[in-house]
Amino acid sequence: MAEIPKEEYIKKCTSACAGCSSSLTLRYVLKAAGHDTVLVVPACCTSVIQGIYPNTAVNVPVYNVAFASAAACASGMTEAFLGMGKKTHVIVYAGDGGTLDIGIQSMSGAFERGTDFLYICYDNEAYGNTGMQRSGATPLGAKTTTTPTGKTVEKKDIDAIAAAHHLEYMATACSAYPQDIFKKVAKALTFRGPTFIHILAPCPPGWRYPTEKTIEMGKLAVKSGMWVLYEREHGKLTISAPSKAAMRKPIPLEEYLAPQGRFKGIDAKSLETLRQHLTENLQKLAAEEAQP
Repeated sequence: MAEIPKEEYIKKCTSACAGCSSSLTLRYVLKAAGHDTVLVVPACCTSVIQGIYPNTAVNVPVYNVAFASAAACASGMTEAFLGMGKKTHVIVYAGDGGTLDIGIQSMSGAFERGTDFLYICYDNEAYGNTGMQRSGATPLGAKTTTTPTGKTVEKKDIDAIAAAHHLEYMATACSAYPQDIFKKVAKALTFRGPTFIHILAPCPPGWRYPTEKTIEMGKLAVKSGMWVLYEREHGKLTISAPSKAAMRKPIPLEEYLAPQGRFKGIDAKSLETLRQHLTENLQKLAAEEAQP
């Protein structure tokens, strides 16, 4: 971890829940981006985590915008900086609700236009800021306040949607692997044009596990194969080392699901569908990486 800067851009006493992995993620995102950065934050947990002006915990400029407009705002902002001759990093930092659902149209439009920005989706697999309603990112079988008996459809594949825009760089990451986040954000910011990083951010109150288990939950997600770490650079896929190890010898899926109250009582059919989808996804990614 020696190469990671010591300077902090997320100060103490945020308004985050105990064990929040999104605030941990943002800490390393900003360490990679540096001080000459503007965050564009739509309605999400981060709108609350930052605190109330003038006592905010984020030590870079933050634009808080409407749910659907983050990428559109970033498009205008990057053009303004370009006109001023500045190279300020513009980073959208949005939750899964503001990415997979409400904000998907402005994100797709910004990708298609070639906006020079980094879009980060931190994914806690529900609408965490308003009480853990289901989102397009909520997994099959997971209980939320609007799916009290378990979600009946699978998670939306936002990574495939992003890849369809032929981005020069996109990646996945997980809050349990901060050095991996740092390296991928730093790399993404070297590209001109739109880049995308999808980060799994386990949520103690939403996923219903003890607050001290946040890092463990992220690692279980990767080790089980439910979350795969990779980069896609100029269309070429490279699976990251922790996921390569997991693909050789994954832990049982139940070891990841069992500690989470949201999966308590999951039915056998949903469990088998999750297992089948997991296997198919790992096979698909391994085959893609093997292509010359």
